[in-house]
Amino acid sequence: MLFLYTVLVVCGAILLIAGIVEQRRHFVNLDRIPSRVLVNGIRGKSSITRLCAGALRGGGLTTVAKTTGTAARFIHPDATEEPVYRKFGIANVVEQIGIVRRAAAYHPDALVIECMAVMPALQEINQSKLIRSTIGVLCNVREDHLAEMGPTLDDVARSLCRSMPEGGICVTAEKDRFHILQEEADARDCELIYADPETVSDEELRGFSWFTFKENVAIALKVAELLGVERQTALQGMYDAPPDPGVLSVERYLTHDDKKLRFANVFAANDPESTLMNINQLLDLGAIHRPLNVVINCRPDRVERNGQMGEIIPELDPEQVFVIGHPAKSAIDAIPAAYRDRAVDLGGDRRDPEEFMAQLLGRLGPDSSLVAIGNIHGQGELLLEHLAELPADDSPDDAPTRPAATPAKAPAEPREHVETVQLYAPRLDPYQQYSEAYESRYAPQPQPHVPVQRGARQPYPQESYDPRSGPAQGTHEAWPTAVQAPVQTPAQAPLQTPEARQHNAPPQHNAPPQHHAPQQHPAPPQHRERPQSRGLFEPRLPPAPPADDSQQWQNPGEQHP
Repeated sequence: MLFLYTVLVVCGAILLIAGIVEQRRHFVNLDRIPSRVLVNGIRGKSSITRLCAGALRGGGLTTVAKTTGTAARFIHPDATEEPVYRKFGIANVVEQIGIVRRAAAYHPDALVIECMAVMPALQEINQSKLIRSTIGVLCNVREDHLAEMGPTLDDVARSLCRSMPEGGICVTAEKDRFHILQEEADARDCELIYADPETVSDEELRGFSWFTFKENVAIALKVAELLGVERQTALQGMYDAPPDPGVLSVERYLTHDDKKLRFANVFAANDPESTLMNINQLLDLGAIHRPLNVVINCRPDRVERNGQMGEIIPELDPEQVFVIGHPAKSAIDAIPAAYRDRAVDLGGDRRDPEEFMAQLLGRLGPDSSLVAIGNIHGQGELLLEHLAELPADDSPDDAPTRPAATPAKAPAEPREHVETVQLYAPRLDPYQQYSEAYESRYAPQPQPHVPVQRGARQPYPQESYDPRSGPAQGTHEAWPTAVQAPVQTPAQAPLQTPEARQHNAPPQHNAPPQHHAPQQHPAPPQHRERPQSRGLFEPRLPPAPPADDSQQWQNPGEQHP
């Protein structure tokens, strides 16, 4: 018995020493990166990460970035990217150690990294132990992950604040709960800066070859300003940055019986508020039109969300509501009685996709729009696969014009209300992978039950280390060419009295609110002169051709879906 206790003590001591050594080496890697930007929030984190990285690259800063969203990517300083390798296909916040190690090998000026933690405790560990950011970004507070961070939106706001850098700077575009963020920032001796979307003009927004939001651009511009990058230089860098593969897309198809169809993939907006905002905006801009049809994809481990999608049907006022996936009843029962006769049950966890696709397309009109909402996994992926097999509708109409930098045929005359819409510039993404073994591992996960609220709107660096020789594996597929937009919405403000609204109003023109003591803004960091040569930008061989296109599923306990 004494022998066993001795072995236990020795093994424990070895593990303790190994952990201390690893942590010290990790902190050394962090010290090699002067500026570290951690992007957190509910919606639009991946897009903001790419915009911030593009703005800093445009300003001549050696910048490495990493996104987590729909397809996790490691983005090199030359803007090339590759998938993040995950053993057994499981996402874990500990992977940030390897990302920092690879990034430090470049001796970069900045690292822009997306927060991949959902649980509040993990968010704090991600900041204090893994990233130790100098600039934090808290893009917005939305109604999602309430079981982990809720139950109220105020609780979500305070949970997200755990990623704020103590003694650092945090940039936000959140307006409705700015006062909560300010309280948490004061407790952490963190300077909170409001990025006003109104400082971004429509003309500046037109420079993008895809649709984006002023809030995202304003945050990226403010981060660039803090790191000493001039505004126009930062904007050009953002224009040149490739968008995230998980952004909103709109494509035009011709069905087999010559019907015209505009399809909007809004699966990424998996909360009702974001879903409503994006669909209404696409309608206002003319990217889609009425008659409007909605397809809701249900999942057994997202029953609450299925119901939330059904509840917003009256505000969309569609012609038909197609329900696919399982259990379809969870969405249909949530549709108000006056609209329930518009619901078409095509669900079932083993329903033949050929069968439900034939019924769905057969019920559409000669020229209509179809919007997909809910969750993408399961039959939602089958829906996208079958729609991608349809021929594209290239006929000229009053669709939005392409940006000037994109070669195209002579555009048709646009309508006044769609003049700012830009078509997604054709780009190929040779790195996107979808592991079949990963997808086959998908199974419903038991989730804590949260009642539906019914309502009208509800590895270490050495000098010889080559950062490109990572363990990235997998096959790749092409980027879609489509009208795309990151999913990001403003939160719905709670009912307040006029006095409360005046007290809680966000600062204008990047100034702190009147009821908080003004804080002295730190001088922007000086641009560090980069080494003349590091031998890190040798040409890369083109990647392997695409072979697999199954969708990755990420652990919802540690990463946003």
